[in-house]
Amino acid sequence: MTACASPSPTTGHGNEAGQGHDDSEEGAPGDGKQKRSTSPPGCVITADGSYGARLALAGDDSWFPERWTLDGPEPYAVPLPANQPEEPGTEVLPLTDGRVLIHRLAAERHLFSLLYPTGPGTGELLLGAVECGDPTTELRLLPPSPCGEWAYALAVGRSSTTVWLVAGGAFGPERVAEVPGRCSGGVWLDGAGRLLALDRESDGRTKTVVVDLEGGEVSPLLQIADDSDDRLLLADPDSGLLLISSDAPSPGHDRLGWGVLGSTLPVRFPECLRVPDDHRMTPFAIQPGQILTPERCAVALRVDSARGSWVGLWRPASRQVHHLPAPEGWLTGAGLWTRDGVLQLPYATKMVRCGVARVGVPWGDEPDACEPPHGEPEHEGAVGVVPACEGALPGVRGAPGAPGTPGTPGTPGASGGVGAPSASGVGALGEPGAPGESGGRVVPIGAVGAVGTTELSPEPEPEPEPEGGGGVAGGLAVAARPVPLQQAPLEGRVSEEVTVG
Repeated sequence: MTACASPSPTTGHGNEAGQGHDDSEEGAPGDGKQKRSTSPPGCVITADGSYGARLALAGDDSWFPERWTLDGPEPYAVPLPANQPEEPGTEVLPLTDGRVLIHRLAAERHLFSLLYPTGPGTGELLLGAVECGDPTTELRLLPPSPCGEWAYALAVGRSSTTVWLVAGGAFGPERVAEVPGRCSGGVWLDGAGRLLALDRESDGRTKTVVVDLEGGEVSPLLQIADDSDDRLLLADPDSGLLLISSDAPSPGHDRLGWGVLGSTLPVRFPECLRVPDDHRMTPFAIQPGQILTPERCAVALRVDSARGSWVGLWRPASRQVHHLPAPEGWLTGAGLWTRDGVLQLPYATKMVRCGVARVGVPWGDEPDACEPPHGEPEHEGAVGVVPACEGALPGVRGAPGAPGTPGTPGTPGASGGVGAPSASGVGALGEPGAPGESGGRVVPIGAVGAVGTTELSPEPEPEPEPEGGGGVAGGLAVAARPVPLQQAPLEGRVSEEVTVG
């Protein structure tokens, strides 16, 4: 595998901008085992939320890159068409300086360029190419780096995986690390963009490892059980909150769980994050800024089924998921939390070319039926056993709309919804169109109206989590090798919420 650089700026004029279009294709739901991944998000957003980029559609089959500016008083889109239409599978990634990286495939060469607006046309700075001699090698862009100035790609070969710096280097694409085994995923663990977590497949099992991009060292991160497949889906550098997928608690079925980087507590798998076999739940955004309080981090979940996709909102302290319909034209899988706890979901329709829906959740209105009984510790010994909601439907435990579930009409203490954007709300399985609790308030903003406001109910101060030893994000603060999350002995009764080291 070789790289060649050819920096020469060019300017081109392409197709006229068309209406926004969600270029992600919905895959079929799970078939008894939850899928490991979903289709790519319809829009890629920088880590600081300043810019977004996507592949938009002009006419019937003419694709072109489009940059969204998201940090101003009102979002707006800038088309970046080249001399000819792009292929549907072309990848784009925004940088914090306003330029957009584009990854094109030509035969066995992967071409990288930076696009930027130049008056009536589009400027293009050629960065170079990565040539894969093995036709089986797969190369894709990694999520935007936390610094926003560099961009990386992952090349997965037959027996090893290479991390490439494709934007931000001095001489075109640069090889920065090589990991034995076939890797997938890609999650940043620190704010500097040095620690990258990858899910490595080896000897028939998948475990998450950490790659230090400065020194090239590879160290383990997730080792829940010897015979389990453990993957890291999302991480928040501020709080150390980790969202994990593993089949350790239910062999043959992936479960969503959470842990804290550097914590002595094991990974927990809440029952409310368990979905039926024909559904799939994937976290795509974590609320930043919650220093030392990972249990207060709001998490946005993409829920997929045969009937479509919608949004789930959850945080470790609440132990229940709020389901609400996605805004019309949502660029599926894309979104960003503000530090104040407002979820921003980009969307595009025929009427609004570039819009953002804001969602706020009144966590303070949640009933305390999921809280531990008075006087009991939140964690039993070292395993963190927490009683979960009672009365939920089998297979849909803790789902809004289920009889006996907190927040459902007819249940004592129910709030009855909090200003859903749809009159019908969300049903027991969280599917749009069925009666139930929506769990949020959506205020669209964009080209056709002023910026709306979202009222958030006051939130009670949570009790500090009784962790013995080590800071919440201690793994990041100490060094480039975070402490692995390993198997811990199970003690006591595990009720509803499954806890596995």
